[in-house]
Amino acid sequence: QVQLVESGGGLVQPGGSLKLSCAASGIRIDDYVIGWFRQAPGKEREAVSLISSSGGVTDYADSVKGRFTISKDFAKNTVYLRMNSLKPEDTGIYVCAADLHYGSAADEYDYWGQGTQATVST
Repeated sequence: QVQLVESGGGLVQPGGSLKLSCAASGIRIDDYVIGWFRQAPGKEREAVSLISSSGGVTDYADSVKGRFTISKDFAKNTVYLRMNSLKPEDTGIYVCAADLHYGSAADEYDYWGQGTQATVST
């Protein structure tokens, strides 16, 4: 059975950092594009970052470029999102998703985790 399990969220002050993890089972992450999506209150869901199956291609929303880093650890079958210099507008539920195709719309992704909450606030 396929599972994507996120962890690493929490409460952090502006300027702080969080490292989110997405542990995959039932799929090999080297077969899948992995995306991190963010859902914030009053905002549309957005793709924060994507990484290709091989890890050779990454993409970031303009709002997080230079602050977030996506990576894959193939030995652990886990995808990470390192978030630095966090801002209040980064607050939201971060969800990991997997798809066989790079560039898919969110509603086309095959598998989704349940999400982890990140809150950036004083």
